[in-house]
Amino acid sequence: MNLRQRSIPTRTRSRGGAYAPPEPVSAGVYNIIPIHDLLTDHPSLRCVEVRAAAAALRSAGDLRKPSFMVWHNHMDILDWLGMFFGFQNDNVRNQREHLVLHLANSLMRRPSPTKDAESLDPTVVRDFRKKLLKNYTSWCSYLGRKSQLWLSNSRDVARRELLYVSLYLLIWGESANLRFCPECICYIFHHMAIELNQILENYIDDNTGRPFEPSYGTNGFLIRVVTPIYNVIKWEQESSKNGTKPHSAWRNYDDINEFFWSRKCFRRLGWPINRDRKFFSTDKLKKVGKTGFVEQRSFWNVYRSFDRLWVMLILFLQAFVIVAWEGNKYPWTALENRDVQVELLTIFITWGALRFFQSVLDAGTQYSLVSRETRLLGVRMVLKSVVAITWTIVFGVFYWRIWSQKNSDGRWSDAANGRIITFLEAAFVFIIPELLALSLFIIPWVRICLEETNWKILYLLTWWFHTRTFVGRGLREGLVTNLKYSLFWIAVLASKFSFSYFFQIMPLVAPTKILLANPVVTYTWHEFFGRANRTAILVLWVPVLLIYLMDLQIWYAIFSSLVGAVNGLFSHLGEIRNIEQLRLRFQFFASAIQFNIMPEKQMSNTKLSLVKKLRDGIHRFKLRYGLGRVYKKLESSQVEANRFALIWNEIIITFREEDLISDAEHELLELPPNCWDIRVIRWPCFLLCNELLLALSQAADVTGESDRWLWSKICKNEYRRCAVVEAYDSIKYLLLLVVKCRTEENSIIANLFREIEHYIRIGKFTLMYKMTLLPQIHAKLIYLIKLLLRPEKDHCEVVNVLQALYELSVREFSKEKRSIRLLRQEGLAPLSPATDAGLLFDNAVEFPDAEDAVFCRHLRRLQTILTSKDSMHNVPKNREARRRLAFFSNSLFMNMPHAPLVEKMVPFSILTPYYDEEVMYGQGVLRNENEDGISTLFYLQKIYADEWANFIERMHGEGMKDDSEIWSAKARDLRLWASYRGQTLSRTVRGMMYYYRALKMLTFLDKASEIDIQSGSQQLASHGSLSSGLDGPHLGKAAAAKKLSRGVSSVNLLFKGHEYASALMKFTYVVACQLYGLQKMSGDSRAEEIFYLMKNNEALRVAYVDEVHLGTEEVEYHSVLVKYDDELQKEVEIYRIRLPGPLKLGEGKPENQNHAIIFTRGDAVQTIDMNQDNYYEEALKMRNLLEEFKTYYGIRKPTILGVRENVFTGSVSSLAWFMSAQETSFVTLGQRVLANPLKIRMHYGHPDVFDRFWFLTRGGISKASRVINISEDIFAGFNCTLRGGNVTHHEYIQVGKGRDVGLNQISMFEAKVAGGNGEQVLSRDVYRLGHRLDFFRMLSFYYSSVGFYFNTMMVVLTVYTFLWGRLYLALSGVERSRHSLTNNKALGAILNQQFIIQLGFFTALPMVVENSLEHGFIQAVYDFLTMQLQLASIFYTFSMGTRTHFFGRTILHGGAKYQATGRGFVVEHKSFAENYRLYARSHFVKAVELGVVLIVYASQSIMATNTLVYIAMAISSWFLVVSWIMAPFVFNPSGFDWLKTVYDFEDFMNWIWYSGVFVKAEKSWETWWYEEQDHLRTTGLWGKLLEMILDIRFFFFQYGVVYRLKITGGNTSIAVYLLSWIIMIVAVGIYIVISYARDKYSATQHIYYRLVQLLVIVVTVLVIVLLLKFTQFVFLDLITSLLAFIPTGWGLISIALVLRSFLQSTVVWDTVVSLARLYDLLFGIIILAPVALLSWMPGFQSMQTRILFNEAFSRGLQISRILTGKKNIDM
Repeated sequence: MNLRQRSIPTRTRSRGGAYAPPEPVSAGVYNIIPIHDLLTDHPSLRCVEVRAAAAALRSAGDLRKPSFMVWHNHMDILDWLGMFFGFQNDNVRNQREHLVLHLANSLMRRPSPTKDAESLDPTVVRDFRKKLLKNYTSWCSYLGRKSQLWLSNSRDVARRELLYVSLYLLIWGESANLRFCPECICYIFHHMAIELNQILENYIDDNTGRPFEPSYGTNGFLIRVVTPIYNVIKWEQESSKNGTKPHSAWRNYDDINEFFWSRKCFRRLGWPINRDRKFFSTDKLKKVGKTGFVEQRSFWNVYRSFDRLWVMLILFLQAFVIVAWEGNKYPWTALENRDVQVELLTIFITWGALRFFQSVLDAGTQYSLVSRETRLLGVRMVLKSVVAITWTIVFGVFYWRIWSQKNSDGRWSDAANGRIITFLEAAFVFIIPELLALSLFIIPWVRICLEETNWKILYLLTWWFHTRTFVGRGLREGLVTNLKYSLFWIAVLASKFSFSYFFQIMPLVAPTKILLANPVVTYTWHEFFGRANRTAILVLWVPVLLIYLMDLQIWYAIFSSLVGAVNGLFSHLGEIRNIEQLRLRFQFFASAIQFNIMPEKQMSNTKLSLVKKLRDGIHRFKLRYGLGRVYKKLESSQVEANRFALIWNEIIITFREEDLISDAEHELLELPPNCWDIRVIRWPCFLLCNELLLALSQAADVTGESDRWLWSKICKNEYRRCAVVEAYDSIKYLLLLVVKCRTEENSIIANLFREIEHYIRIGKFTLMYKMTLLPQIHAKLIYLIKLLLRPEKDHCEVVNVLQALYELSVREFSKEKRSIRLLRQEGLAPLSPATDAGLLFDNAVEFPDAEDAVFCRHLRRLQTILTSKDSMHNVPKNREARRRLAFFSNSLFMNMPHAPLVEKMVPFSILTPYYDEEVMYGQGVLRNENEDGISTLFYLQKIYADEWANFIERMHGEGMKDDSEIWSAKARDLRLWASYRGQTLSRTVRGMMYYYRALKMLTFLDKASEIDIQSGSQQLASHGSLSSGLDGPHLGKAAAAKKLSRGVSSVNLLFKGHEYASALMKFTYVVACQLYGLQKMSGDSRAEEIFYLMKNNEALRVAYVDEVHLGTEEVEYHSVLVKYDDELQKEVEIYRIRLPGPLKLGEGKPENQNHAIIFTRGDAVQTIDMNQDNYYEEALKMRNLLEEFKTYYGIRKPTILGVRENVFTGSVSSLAWFMSAQETSFVTLGQRVLANPLKIRMHYGHPDVFDRFWFLTRGGISKASRVINISEDIFAGFNCTLRGGNVTHHEYIQVGKGRDVGLNQISMFEAKVAGGNGEQVLSRDVYRLGHRLDFFRMLSFYYSSVGFYFNTMMVVLTVYTFLWGRLYLALSGVERSRHSLTNNKALGAILNQQFIIQLGFFTALPMVVENSLEHGFIQAVYDFLTMQLQLASIFYTFSMGTRTHFFGRTILHGGAKYQATGRGFVVEHKSFAENYRLYARSHFVKAVELGVVLIVYASQSIMATNTLVYIAMAISSWFLVVSWIMAPFVFNPSGFDWLKTVYDFEDFMNWIWYSGVFVKAEKSWETWWYEEQDHLRTTGLWGKLLEMILDIRFFFFQYGVVYRLKITGGNTSIAVYLLSWIIMIVAVGIYIVISYARDKYSATQHIYYRLVQLLVIVVTVLVIVLLLKFTQFVFLDLITSLLAFIPTGWGLISIALVLRSFLQSTVVWDTVVSLARLYDLLFGIIILAPVALLSWMPGFQSMQTRILFNEAFSRGLQISRILTGKKNIDM
């Protein structure tokens, strides 16, 4: 169940029936900073900025104190405000910490510190006040009211500014649902600021004669101010009947807010708020109506909101038809004809008519806004209609006068031309507004200035064009931005109109002329409209016109794909696509980390000069392409190398913690700290593998070449150079370590290396030594290391190897033979003859401690370097690890802002709404098996087989002795492992807490000295591991470690304490667990799991709503924030803020976000859903991303930073892959183009980052009105754009995102999104954007939002109109005409090409282009072909049907609702009954209808005799029919299993015939049938009327087919059709008789029931025999008539459903229900028949399994075993 469907939980606190107040918050409990006690020894209080901010708030000493409260010395200005204005104590405490944190962080970010570090910089307060109260000052200016910010004459400006911002924050923090109404808060602040000023200025109260004091009382602000307005909102929401009433009948949040856009709010409400005013009335006759906009449900909203687009399309269409009608090959040839030129002037008549139509739509939808106070609005509506119709008449008269003059003169005389000039002069006057708009578009800053100016004269000048609104002003972009998206759309429109003219309009002109030239047609039925061909012409043109109106979407897809690819190339996406390419760039990658992740400490000023930007650009260029060998800087600076090693190793550690890599891969990937006196960077082993062997082969092949030549050859590969140096240094260190110090043998080894280094230094190494002996020395060294790695060392073997090495190195390696005497002189031979006789090394070997994990680790690394013969391109093996490493490394070569120091970074919060979804999987969930015998754990083990093996290895490393302990001692770890692979809250929390972990490490690196880093690296090395407990039993003893879920890593060992405080001051994570209080009380396991997450994540806070019953009917609601206190070792309550009433008035998710947002901190907030994930390496770049807020994009700084998403569910199945590919193309290429160049990106969900203070003063991060804001996230983007914000998109950082993985889940999600888009069409936001954006941005907005869904629906409508038109031509007899047959073939080919484009182009091109960009063209083509083989086209076609159905139904009837998809793993078989319930109306019925049309057409059309022509025309339509019918079974596990198909049929039949009272839809067809028609009960009159008009099409079958029956004898009289209804009446009568007999006799007198059945059968057979004997009736007529009368019955049922309110109380209704049941039974059998056939045929089940799980098979899965239940859990 989801937040939108359940009510708020209740909680009772009572003792013996009396109210027990909440437990008081402990004095020592705090959230982030113990601001209540500045003497506490807390790291954050050591910051001078915190102390300065706190001291500034305590400057309340000389303020006049309230007379009714006791003042204490420790109180501050927030306490002072709380006393005067009745704010809640916890609200004061919450905002105190909020304000102190913000001011302290702002002080830290100052480019240069103030002279007095202990005081608050006034500019910080001033900047904050300007930002926080900017919306308020704009509101005052808009309404012509003087702002109540009195600063100019104030003596203490800084304190007064602090008072204003504190007052606003306190108001905002306690406003509850009013936060969705930002101008309402402005109104409240305005009056409370007046009262504040009166207090500060010591005004004398006229009533009391004493200094003014506002009378609020305890909790007075909540009771006197918030609650009255809240009650209005609550009453309106309740009157909406859960959003089912028309939007025009009740006020939503926007209506309440827009009430405060007019000065009448001051007059109507007053201050203090008077509850007797009309605004607060709950009387339906007296209440205030809609404000600013009326949402009317109609398809015409698409035209009304985007009228400029439709006017353009219609006018161009008219012009094309006029020009093409001349029949010239090229349009410019036709335009030379004066007649054509004059005919083109008719577009102005059409334009005038369209303006009139628009004015009628405006008046028809917005008439209810007109009142006595808005009478000018009514005047404008009338005047617009009058002016539009006047222009239309004037143009018509002028046009008539032109032709009358020409006809009278017989030629184009001067008089006729003069009348043309007159017409053009009138047209010029007509288009003056358009020309003015064009000029202002060219100079956008003038328009911005005019729109944002609040001069009354400008309002009067613009009154005619639009209603004045507070939002939607100044939306224009800069000139360069204008130019970019203008060129884009000019190219798109030029391509579209060129294609439309030559390939759509011109080919239809000739067939149309032929039909018009041959008006007489012999119809085969009764034709009502004479014998002209006009209906046939309409049938031919309508599909083409629909294509013409929608194919701009296709051209947009083409050009956006191309532009997106170019943008991606310039952004350097996809330059590192895999580990192989990372290997080639790894040395540059190290420098890129240093350049991007680590801040430049000398940068005190964040603003980059032009020179600095140029220098950065050059450096990035060098980094990308390896110019200048920038990586050498790391070798020259050991500190930088250590920094890089710490960062890289921490990334690899997180991979190991997540079980993406094994212990062995961990060692191969890690970059160990420098030790053993190694002189080069110790690159990860996977880079050095095979390099030493290659260097040895190069050295062995040396024949006379110099050292320099050999060394230069080796140095051509950096990794080879490092491998040689590291191997040499390691061997030297190892030998000197193994051989005892101060022994003769040790000195011999030292002298040998000294000699070698001497010859290397003078360049004579190859001259003095035999290179051919190097392989032998290499082999002996390998054997020595192998001996040393053994648990039990063999002393003799080691001595033998050392002696062999000595012989090779000293006696044989040198080219020059040296005597023993000479060797002794050079220190290379023992001085003792006894030693020389064979006892060398015998007493000199000293093995290191067996427990020395450091030594063993380095020895294994040396062994790997010496022995590896492959290049290890498969390290790491895990595809997700490889993808993440590739993306992270590639991102560091992209353009991104420099990272500031952590203390100077922008602080931010994360907010995650949670209701009652899975926190972590329980043991029962993991163990329980589904009907196929598959448990969740077994499924995960097979899907993530390598990660499961890594997990078991890690558990053994943490002390697990036996695999059976996984269910006992390691049960929690098991549950977490499984949960981290699902879409659970624990996965989200783990991912988001990587920010905290990254910030702690970055803080350490920022503040650590070179000595700290160097000594720290050695300290980490001394612990034997870079991560506690991760390296398995063979890696030695590690330091005691906390649980991995706490995010503890190696770097934590180096922390000094301030890192935790700094990270907490910069980052807060709030999870809005709305039901947490109820879950605790009920003992729900999810409460314990949430507590576990809090306990193990110190930066995590949980906000929930607590409902307290007072023992009576009174209930109090509170927003509560809790955390886990490490000192108290328990959960503690931090804040408890009372709410005015129930939280959920509108949509649940935004309401949940809204109640918790007051507990967030920082300048930014990232919105994260609970099906998301994050990655440690991406968290490192967060401070870079937040710097984007300081950069201008165009003429504005960003207010939303769009972030790229990675869909992590794509590997589950092929279906999940299709969804992932589609989603990925949108969140990457699609949003990239929307941000640049189109400048119209919105907020499409999470994980975008919001400018928190900008949004908290402008309505929050989502909208919450019932139903209309069902897609709450997108409205944040709408609101942002309308209020002058700026949305950008950044692809150098990514966040994980889970998507639905089963077809049913995906369909419910798409239904929700499509329904949400249907509601958006009605909204004021879309209307205002459609009218206030310039023309080209309006086009971008339309085709990237509601236009996509509307055009998807147009695609399906095109198929419908084409097929129904073809059916009309076939049944009417027009198709048999010899004149039109050939042209019809050509037209059919044209339309078929269009269908192919439509069905494939929407999704294919963007996916292929983006895949090519990021993974290469060959891989993209391979993936695309693989998807086609896995039937991706069927899935996408099916999804198109889902979007069409729910989008169209929502606009027409409403009924959009939140769909809870479950987000679980889908491996179980879905029953046929369940699929039928879900898809019957959206897909199955429509597919059957189209199938019947195609069958009837095939049987009656003369074109069907030509098989190839029929196939060419119908193949795409048949593909759509098959896709809509078969997709739920193709993508259903075990969909073609014969036994399951049999069981499904039995279950379906039981469901069809089961009936009962209060039965759920899952059990009874009748319940489902009623629920499926609910939208028809709430739809309006126009919706019902249009539904009935659409249902009339089903009668066409009967009308067309009955005339083709042989019994008619070719008679075309209307009587034939009327008599055919006798059959329908008889059929219904027979059914009624049999039903009556069954009900009356079947139970008690069964023989009578059988007798009635026999009688009916006999009479029916007798009638058929008589017809066969005495008429022209043939038996085939019986089958043909079924195709006629069955659709008629369905049409009657559909109309009866619309008229349900009239029919339900009559006897007819039972018959309707019974017939509907039979039809659903018939549909079910039709749908199930092909499924049963394929299930019966051998091989289809295994083929379907292969198709559905092919991606999993490629990863070594055993899905066949899963689906057959033959499992064998290997644990």
